[in-house]
Order: sequence, then structure tokens, then C-alpha cells
Amino acid sequence: MRDPSSSPTLSRRDLLKLGAGAAVMARASGASRPMSARTRGDRPNILLLMTDQHRGDCLGIAGNPAIRTPNLDRIGREGAHFACAYSTTPTCTPARSGLLTGLGPWRHGMLGYGRVGERYPVEKPRALREAGYYTTGIGKMHWCPQRNLHGFHETILDESSREESFDFRSDYRAWFMSEAPGLEYNATGIGWNEYRSAAYVLPERLHPTRWTGDVAVRFLERYARPEPFFLKVSFARPHSPYDPPERFMRMYEDCALPAAALGAWAGRYAERSGAEYDIWHGDLGAEQIRRSRQGYYGSISFIDEQIGRILESLEQRGVLDETLILFISDHGDMTGDHHLWRKSYPYEASAHVPMVMRWPTGLVAAERGRVIRQPVELRDVLPTFLDAAAAPVPDGLDGRSMLPLLRSDAPEWREYIDLEHDVCYHQSNHWNGLTDGRNKYIFHAMDGAEQLFDLETDPGELTDLAGDPAHADELRRWRARLVDHLAERGDAFVRNGQLALRPERMLYSPNYPGNDTPHYRKPK
Repeated sequence: MRDPSSSPTLSRRDLLKLGAGAAVMARASGASRPMSARTRGDRPNILLLMTDQHRGDCLGIAGNPAIRTPNLDRIGREGAHFACAYSTTPTCTPARSGLLTGLGPWRHGMLGYGRVGERYPVEKPRALREAGYYTTGIGKMHWCPQRNLHGFHETILDESSREESFDFRSDYRAWFMSEAPGLEYNATGIGWNEYRSAAYVLPERLHPTRWTGDVAVRFLERYARPEPFFLKVSFARPHSPYDPPERFMRMYEDCALPAAALGAWAGRYAERSGAEYDIWHGDLGAEQIRRSRQGYYGSISFIDEQIGRILESLEQRGVLDETLILFISDHGDMTGDHHLWRKSYPYEASAHVPMVMRWPTGLVAAERGRVIRQPVELRDVLPTFLDAAAAPVPDGLDGRSMLPLLRSDAPEWREYIDLEHDVCYHQSNHWNGLTDGRNKYIFHAMDGAEQLFDLETDPGELTDLAGDPAHADELRRWRARLVDHLAERGDAFVRNGQLALRPERMLYSPNYPGNDTPHYRKPK
């Protein structure tokens, strides 16, 4: 969708014309000239690369010897790797709300999986547009209404099978129907939240991952506007279905993939939660976990290949060193760790996300290749981009610019980041937590159970220290921190100085836009 008030850089028809007949690649007016003379000035282009449901440990630069992500690793090697990046509310929509607004869950209003608000006082695309950027979103936005721009000049969408209104059809689906009439776009036959994996059965060029890469490359090849661009490229994978092309399934066929982490506390999740393939917990055995991870890892490497093409386009246009590049994901994927599947959990495979950044020379005087261990979160992206654009950062944001972390150790940085999720899948999956990247405290809101993990010595969260008398003081310290964090929310969260049980769900806070939602239960 294009904002009718904007001046187009190229037509939707041009961008979507990416099939076999895409030899019609006439450049937009002036696009053959170097982009830098027309776009940079003293402000960088900004490129946000994003995946959906990508575990923080599934990058080569994060120390995973099995995953093959040379292009993402390059971004971190030539920039920085944020080793303690988190998704506070680790499902798609609340995570994307934090990314959009620069706010934490209580402030943007989504405490769990619901609908992103239609408009917030500050929104990243609008803020960058007002700062003089041409703003484009490609791929999955997961907003409602789905053609809501939130300040983008245009969005070109792949919303998987999601159709929130009777008249919506994603741009990918429309393109697929024109390129492959009569074929079923999900011919591989795996559902959107299944644990199964299989090679994509259609020609590779029809895969949504390839389509997203193609549209992004074409945008960069043809961009000819005078202002710098803000481009968000949001891949719908590796979120299930785990269906990479056959060559990526073969890539991991004989690879020693990591086995599932299995905590001594996780036995309660061993029983299968359903009879079909769409489950949220269950011990499916080592072979099925390996097969699921084979498709998951293959999906990540397929995305990494598209990111390599995007980087190559920037280099060919001569603007790689004039572009701030940030790669993130909205949340992770348990893929069988602790007998859990999908996301929404406080554990590392779900809440810890990959984040790497590469910056233009001159933007930040910082050493390349650093590993940054201060806790960061999706809310920090908006203020980081505004800082890079030399635009004012609005008061009242919960996020902070990460650029100071590149320059120094930023001793004034936050000590820890908050985590939470309202009821998801079952009322027992309802929790709040805190982590500094070295330790993690979890409070389960249904029954008051607590967990404490030492992430430095136990990154797989195998041993729960909450019941160990040797860690009683540490447990009390983290509990007090969570009490302090939640106190502003009233008696529903903290009562008489103690964390309150919350057997009922509270999906939206009173700060959710409109705040007349029936899902908010006011404190008694």
C-alpha cells in the first residue's frame, strides 16, 4: 500500500513484477547514477532487516558451530553483536508493537498476543518520515488493519495466510497467483504453527523468502529519490512452516545439529498437548526434534542468502558504508527445548533474539567486531534510529539509543530488562520476569512459582536455582526488583508489597490505544 500523499519512487507493479519475465528491469530515472550523491547528506540510510521466530543462538557469530549464516555474521563482524538482546513479550504482535513504538509492554498496552493498536503517539516509520526519510516496509508487518501504514510511505506485504478483513490479499499472494495460476501457495502442506519440516515442493523462486529478497533487491536497485531511505525488510520465516528449498534441507542433512536442552524441571511438559502437529508442548523424541531443526536451520540459511543479495545491492550502488544496518527478530522458537514448541515463554530459546548492527564510517567512532553484553530490547530500535538520523528522540520512550553502547561500555545503561507474557495456550503459561543476560528470574502468575537461572554457567537453563538455599538471597533480590518494576500497575500485580497471583488474563493495559478494551481488568 502506498500513502497517496507521497511521491512514488517506483510503482507497485514494477516492484511486484518479479517472475520469469522480470528481465524488464529498466532502471528508475537516475538510478544508474551513484545513490550517495542524492541520498546521504550527513544522515545515513537506515536498513532494518528482520526475521520472524529466530532464536538468538542461531547465528554463527553467536557461537553456534552448526548454523550457516555468513552474511549475518558479516554484519556483526563488521559492526557489533548484541549478545544479550531480548524480546520482552515474545510473540509476534506485542513484540512488533514494542518495535514500532519504542515502549515497553505496559506503556504500549500489549501484555500478550493481541492486535497491534491502530495508532500510537510515536511510531517509528512516521518519526523517520518526519525526519526527512522515505519510508518503505517489505514483507510481514502483522498489523491490523493490515494496510495500516503507521507512517510508512508504502508497504509491500507478505502476511502469510493472515487475512484480517474480507477484502485483503497480500502482495505476495497476488504475485503468486499471477505467476503460478492454479497452484496452491502452501502446496508443501505444513501448517503455520506445526513442528514438522519438509522441503518446499514448488519452484524456489515462488517461495515467500525469495520473493521478499527479490522485492528488497529491486527496491535498492531502483531507488532514485533525493532523501535517505528507511527500509524495513521483514521475512516471514523461519517461523513455521519449516519449508526451505531442498538444497537447504540437504545442507543440514548430515550436520551435527544441537540436541534439545532439557531442564530437570521440564518434566511437566513431556506429555503431548494435542494429537495433531500443532502443539505447544510434548516430548516428540530426538529424531523429530532433529528433523524439525533441520528445516528450521535451512530456513535461516535461506534467509541469510537473501540478506547477502541485499548487502551486495548496497555495495553495487556504492552505499553500503552510508547505511546503518540492524538485524533483529521479533522472538525465538523453542524447537523442542524443555519439551516446548513455538514461543511465548520466558526461556532463552523463546525470549532471546539475534541482534547485529553495522554502522557507516563517521556515524560512530567505535571498534568493529565488538560483542556487547548489556541487555537490549526491541524498544531500543526506534530511539537508535532517531539518534542515527540526528532527529530528536521524544520524551517518554522506554527504549534508549544503542549508539552509546558502540562508543563505550555506557555505565549508565540499564541493569536488566523486563520480560512478560499474558496467558497463552494455557493459563499456566502466564508469567513475568527480569534478566540482565547473566541471570534470569521468572514469576509464574497463575500459582506464584518462581524460577532462577544462572545464564553464564547454565545457558540452556537446565538447573532451576529457585529452590536452592544457597541462592535464597539472590532470589529475594530479583523478586524485589520485579516488585519494584510492577508496582506502578497497582494491586492486580503487586499487593501489600508482594507479587500478586493473576489467574485471570489481562491482555491489554489501560495504556492500549483507546483503553476501553474489555480485556483490561481494573485492579480491585
